[in-house]
Amino acid sequence: MSFRTVVITRQSKISYKNRFLVVKQESEEKFIHLSEIDTIIVDSISVSISAYLLKELADNKINIIFCDEKHNPFGELAPYYSRHNTSKQIKEQIAWKKSSKDYLWSKIVENKILNQATLLKKIKSPKYKLLIGYIKEINTGDKTNREGHAAKVYFNELFGKNFSRNDNNSINAALNYGYAVLLSTINKEIISNGYLTQLGIHHKNEFNEFNLTCDIMEPFRVIIDNFVYFNKEREFDSNYKLDIVNIFNNTYKYSGKKYILKDIIKMFVKNTLDAMNEIERYKGYVYDEG
Repeated sequence: MSFRTVVITRQSKISYKNRFLVVKQESEEKFIHLSEIDTIIVDSISVSISAYLLKELADNKINIIFCDEKHNPFGELAPYYSRHNTSKQIKEQIAWKKSSKDYLWSKIVENKILNQATLLKKIKSPKYKLLIGYIKEINTGDKTNREGHAAKVYFNELFGKNFSRNDNNSINAALNYGYAVLLSTINKEIISNGYLTQLGIHHKNEFNEFNLTCDIMEPFRVIIDNFVYFNKEREFDSNYKLDIVNIFNNTYKYSGKKYILKDIIKMFVKNTLDAMNEIERYKGYVYDEG
């Protein structure tokens, strides 16, 4: 079972040999068996990679994320073919009804706001009650945008009244880094299940290749928010980034049992996509409120 996230932060040559990832740095070579690797983060532009290694990573469904000269994630490797019946899954995805997508989106928003309220309660903010109230007001498709109202209250309570997600500061840098790793982790699972990340449930931006990922990741954002809140006085450096990466190996409760976050994401993505198809097959039209 894959469990490691490998982070490469300095000039290196990485290649493949006999089922091993080989990382060569100056006169030193390190070997890591591919079966142990879940994700590779290339956090340096001074890294050369063999084409054969990229092919093996794709074949073994190992996620590789590339960072730019500012050490911010900017891209990843995604295989064309990752499931035997991808064409069937995509046909089903294209046929999803708007009413069914709206129904599922409202459930995603409920989960997201509940998680946000839980964090506010944890930090002893009385505004968690306001967010609980928003949950009761969510209608199908969240047409009244309870998600947006909750987000404003939530971020103001976490980081202050003057905080904006558009600000150029260390808090937003940390949030963006964590969200990027989260997005990439969910991309991997969506593709592994045979679906297109471009075709979302609620997100529809024609310039966004990850509309479906942006939908499914919403309830998980609070895990990154929680970490950044309790580390907001720290310098956003390489050690901070490693700590963010390690969040995905932490244990959380899901469906009454404890799992590491990577496994929860894997199960949640599959359950969400399966639920979408179950709505289509058995429920048919879902009543569209308002």
